Amino acid sequence: MDSDKRASCLGCQEEMKNRLSHHDEKTIKELVNRINRIEGQLRGIKGMIERHAYCDEILNQISSANSALHGVAKLLLEKHMKSCIKEQLQAGDEQVIDEVLKTIFKMMR
Repeated sequence: MDSDKRASCLGCQEEMKNRLSHHDEKTIKELVNRINRIEGQLRGIKGMIERHAYCDEILNQISSANSALHGVAKLLLEKHMKSCIKEQLQAGDEQVIDEVLKTIFKMMR
């Protein structure tokens, strides 16, 4: 890769770091509330481990926390597609398609 392309890629990467979401306050509040509940679940799991709770009970709680976190990811992806991605496509930025596909593929692992 020549230096012009490398500089351009570095510029794109820096620009991507500085992007912000455009979610409304209702969405932000919903996401934060869900994360707060998950934090509580995790603290509960930690307490179960410290109290030597039966492994199966702990594993069930971990499964529940994973499901809750997955729910947050799905909600955020939906909002991302309907706002951030839509706006970037309307502005002519088709590279956003590759970006969102990469993110979705990571989520599917």
